[in-house]
Amino acid sequence: MSDWKRKEERVPSDVAGQLEYAADRIGDASRADLQIMLRRAALVIRNATPIGLDAETDDALLSIAGELGMTRNDIVRHIIKEWLETNAYLPVRELDEDGDVDGTA
Repeated sequence: MSDWKRKEERVPSDVAGQLEYAADRIGDASRADLQIMLRRAALVIRNATPIGLDAETDDALLSIAGELGMTRNDIVRHIIKEWLETNAYLPVRELDEDGDVDGTA
């Protein structure tokens, strides 16, 4: 582990989070670590293609995302994950039946 990655802090697992983390500690990051992160970012950008949806579906997604305080991409990820869990492609998250809720069921 490089010395710029502090052991007591958790480095984000996503590429964007890692870049932000490194930007906050730019003086401590090694050239090799920066090269690795920049190459990963380049691959993500190169392979990123937006999901093309019809206007009606896209408007509905944007409306729901706005109501929930989420981005379009966040709501798409959420919907896909819920669908995969519902159709048994992913394990269902366990709910704490006795715990407090934050206003959601």
